[in-house]
Amino acid sequence: MDIARHPELTDRLAAAYALGTLRGGARRRFEQQARQSPALRAAALLWQERLSSMTELQQAQAPGPQVWTRIQNLVEAERPGTRQQQERGWRSRLRLWQGFGLAGALATVAAVGVGLQVQNERTRLVAELAARPEVRYVAVLSDDKATASMLVTVDPRHNQMTIKRVGNFQESPDRSLQLWALPPSGGPQSLGVLGDDRVVRLPAGENQVRVPALAVSLERKGGVPPGEGPSGPVLFKGALLPTS
Repeated sequence: MDIARHPELTDRLAAAYALGTLRGGARRRFEQQARQSPALRAAALLWQERLSSMTELQQAQAPGPQVWTRIQNLVEAERPGTRQQQERGWRSRLRLWQGFGLAGALATVAAVGVGLQVQNERTRLVAELAARPEVRYVAVLSDDKATASMLVTVDPRHNQMTIKRVGNFQESPDRSLQLWALPPSGGPQSLGVLGDDRVVRLPAGENQVRVPALAVSLERKGGVPPGEGPSGPVLFKGALLPTS
């Protein structure tokens, strides 16, 4: 299967590849296809860039001078000497190992903190991946002069259609724009009335948008009643195309 033709699967596999959870044959197959697909390589690089900050949680630091002093004391304590010198050496070793023990405990706490940060980051990334729009259909609605006026994208996974105005048309206060699905047979089906905002989001399932084209008509304020077709002029229309 050409996974590059499936945007959601591509994104999930690229995320797993960057996290290191994609292993074995699946990882090798992903790498093999990525060599032939710029889209797969771009997705993997994007996720690697997002996760790169996780490897930079701590900056490298050189040991402080007190560490070298303790090491020197330990070396001196190992040399033959008087009983008093040996006792001082034993106490120096004790302080040194106590210091090392404290440093180890602090390192353990730091490692636990980093592990929690990594786990939280993974949880956030999984949630972000699940919430990311999955655009399966797109349409550019143009006027009779082929001037683009609206960009429509459909995300069936979240049952959402996004309509963005890209032209300069603005209806008068006593009028509304209404979006219609144009099925192969039968009359137009209303998908909703558009507000004045530059970006409008309407609920739309995949069954509602499996149509060849969309259109926008100019209607009286609030649009036509349910069950009726367009009563005003059709201003914009365009084909609704799958993205893959």
